[in-house]
Amino acid sequence: MGVDRVRLGAIGVGHWAAVLAKGAARSGAAEIVRCYARTQESRRAFGEEFGCVPASSLDELLRDGGVEGVLISTPHSTHRDLIEQVASAGKHVFVEKPLTLSVEDGKRAIAAARRAGVVLMVGHHRRRLGATRRIRRMIEAGELGMLHQLEGQVYNWNAQRKRSGWQDDPREWPVGGLTGRGVHIVDNFICLAGPVRRVSAFSKKLLGVNALDDVTAIALEHESGPLGYIGVSMVVPWRIGTAAFGTQAAAWSEEDGARLYFQKIGEDRRAELPVEAGDPFVEEIAEFARCIREGGTPETGGREALGVVAVLEAILASVESGRAEEVARVSADS
Repeated sequence: MGVDRVRLGAIGVGHWAAVLAKGAARSGAAEIVRCYARTQESRRAFGEEFGCVPASSLDELLRDGGVEGVLISTPHSTHRDLIEQVASAGKHVFVEKPLTLSVEDGKRAIAAARRAGVVLMVGHHRRRLGATRRIRRMIEAGELGMLHQLEGQVYNWNAQRKRSGWQDDPREWPVGGLTGRGVHIVDNFICLAGPVRRVSAFSKKLLGVNALDDVTAIALEHESGPLGYIGVSMVVPWRIGTAAFGTQAAAWSEEDGARLYFQKIGEDRRAELPVEAGDPFVEEIAEFARCIREGGTPETGGREALGVVAVLEAILASVESGRAEEVARVSADS
């Protein structure tokens, strides 16, 4: 794309906004030119770090004709309203996962983007990691045989540190770590095996350091047949992975997509295969920029992200009811 980089604004300037801004810079396809957050000091600091101009209000950023698209990395409950405002201003939208906290809000956000004719993309970046990408190709090529079972883990000890504000609010983080990171594994499962039919889940505060649930166990049944399991913890040693088990072979994406392991039926142990982890942030921002410039539909657009929200909603229902719950069907025109 050369010097014709897509000009983006950032709404929300916390840690994840910085991750996305650095990804944009590495991509060479986009640059952050404006930023907005509620406090003057935070937007000033972000502006200085990334060479963009702070806006004194959200309206100021949205009125800026030089801003083509917006990156939203704000509390989960704010996503729908911000997407509607950004889309109404004619700006393309990249929003961090989850798209929203309910299917109904997700549908409204998608409808707003469709009415405005803008791109809506959601930051489910972990399906883009090298080992996970390779497992999908293995499944498509039949290398695993019949896909039979999926397993995923998102373990992270950071909740043992004191959390505050929206980061420690169960209304923003229902089912604890599932909302912040576990939804990536849900997206991986859907990417590998298709839509989920029903779920059964348990979630609780076991250590109880903070207000959020710190351990969650989820069983899933895919419409295509395979069963899956996702374990989430916010207080144990770090581990992020996705594994696929077939009738002929199994494959593991581990160390957050940096390592790939493979084992055929009849072999006593798995072997490591070479794989490049890749740079999912460069890839997703470059794709967002390409969709803005050239048209097209992003891989993780509104409909794909809404499928994840439907699973999240069903998991929450299962935790509350103590029963298996059906997942809402997401139609192609949602």
